[in-house]
Amino acid sequence: MKPKGNPACADIARPFRLGLASASFIFSSFLLLGQPAFSQVPGGGVSDDEIIEESVQDKVTEQVEERLQERIEDDELSLGGYDNAFEKLVEQQIEESVEESVEEDVEESINDKVEIVLEGNIESEVEQDVEDTIEGIVEESLEEKIEQKVVDGVAEDVEDSMEIAFEEDMSAVVEQAVEDSVENSVEASVQNTTESIVDTGVEVAVEGQIASAVEGKLEGQVNDRVDERIDEILDRIEMDEGRIQKDQWLVMAAPEVFDELAKEGYLFATVTDLPGLGMRLAEVAAPSSFDITKVRQGVIDVVGSDRAEVDLNHIYTAGDQLSEQSGEGISPRSAVAFPGDTEQMSLRIGMIDSQVDVNHPALHEARIKTRSFASDGAVMPSFHGTAIASIMVGNGDGYLGIAPKSEVYAAEVFEQDAQRGEIASTVSLVRALDWLISSHVDVINISLAGPPNRLLEAALQRASESDVTILAAAGNGGPVAAPMYPAAYTSVVAVTAVDASGQIFRLANRGDYLDIAAPGVGVRHARSGGGFVASSGTSFAVPFASAAVARLRQLQPADDALDLLCRTAEDLGPPGRDSIYGFGLLRPASS
Repeated sequence: MKPKGNPACADIARPFRLGLASASFIFSSFLLLGQPAFSQVPGGGVSDDEIIEESVQDKVTEQVEERLQERIEDDELSLGGYDNAFEKLVEQQIEESVEESVEEDVEESINDKVEIVLEGNIESEVEQDVEDTIEGIVEESLEEKIEQKVVDGVAEDVEDSMEIAFEEDMSAVVEQAVEDSVENSVEASVQNTTESIVDTGVEVAVEGQIASAVEGKLEGQVNDRVDERIDEILDRIEMDEGRIQKDQWLVMAAPEVFDELAKEGYLFATVTDLPGLGMRLAEVAAPSSFDITKVRQGVIDVVGSDRAEVDLNHIYTAGDQLSEQSGEGISPRSAVAFPGDTEQMSLRIGMIDSQVDVNHPALHEARIKTRSFASDGAVMPSFHGTAIASIMVGNGDGYLGIAPKSEVYAAEVFEQDAQRGEIASTVSLVRALDWLISSHVDVINISLAGPPNRLLEAALQRASESDVTILAAAGNGGPVAAPMYPAAYTSVVAVTAVDASGQIFRLANRGDYLDIAAPGVGVRHARSGGGFVASSGTSFAVPFASAAVARLRQLQPADDALDLLCRTAEDLGPPGRDSIYGFGLLRPASS
């Protein structure tokens, strides 16, 4: 049974369905075409979404209406036209359908875009937060580690620098206190001064260089070190007291200065002319209330600070030497290779040492002129002076020195003391220098060591200005000993000792005042009274350097002999000059 209905209604419905199908197809096509445009819409606020939605909706509606209108017109042509009311009804239904679809699609597309943008923004923010957090943690960790390393490094540097500073300050304080306050309880004065300097030095150094954490860490170590240094200083005070003639002080100045002092009431019982130095030397007995500082200031107030030297009469020793079995050791000619002409040269060499046994077979034919500067009636030792003279000019009994035809001027300054052994005073040294300068020697060999002295320093400077090269033993105090004088003065060439293999003598002093090294270990030499023996010490190295300088001065008088000697030395330690070997090992054959 067929369905009931008016045939005309079926005809009307057919184009309507066709119109809807066409509208649906057109709408779908526009949606597909519109998707790329939606994907470019940024995730903004609600106002931007509404604008986009309205724009898309209007455009799609307009295009659908146009297409539908064309379709309807085509249908009208084929069907003969319809009522306008029907057309409006169709348009209204299509608009509503299209509007709902467009709204849903646009809203869904915008929501997707917003989610993508928000996810990207949130992800970027999270990544940045994580990165900042990690960087903060890493920086904090690195800062802590670096800070700890810096603190540890500063602590070590401060400790080292303080130890060096303490040693330098302590030595200076001891020397000045001993010189200026011998009669006024030297030990108590230096200890009080030392404690004051140490307290102040520790406080300033710690507060100025490190934080409180480092200060706490170093406090115990510094206190221990300070206590050790004080003990060492007190021990040195006892030793230095034996290096001073407590009952005597000295003045050295030009003759006209003494005339000025005499006008002011200064009268000196014992005055010695020093023609070679162009000076006068006065010896003054010291009363029980003696204070060298006041005496020095009184003289300076009269004549000025640069015109007179005032100091104590210090004591010097030849230094300890190690003697070995008779007949052993290395001969001078084997220890260092000198040019062949050295043996025939007549060098003029001065030496300040003990008495020389000129009757020894090795020295019997040597050209040695001696003069004593010891106290009247003193016992004169002769071991050390005989040894040094034989190394330089020995010739006989199967023994040959470095320059056997040279002329030696031997100033004998040592005398035997029951408590202090072989000693020499500042007075004897200054007088010896004056005689050697007057004898026109080219070099002066000094084999003794002791404390600094203003008069001795001034006399050595005068000798150097008189074109005399002065060489002295560096000292046998050991690697940590304080500098010894006169070697440490700038006007003097400091000579240290090495063995046959170039190794430093184990008891040699070290310091930046060292100039050159020479053989001084197991050196064979004449022994006072007869025979030979081998000895070690920095004083046994000095004759090698003295002979080398004297030779260069005679051959090349216009040149700087010392500079040439140092430039041709064999560098044994760190590159360049160092505190162990100076410029290096003496190589006279290369100069």
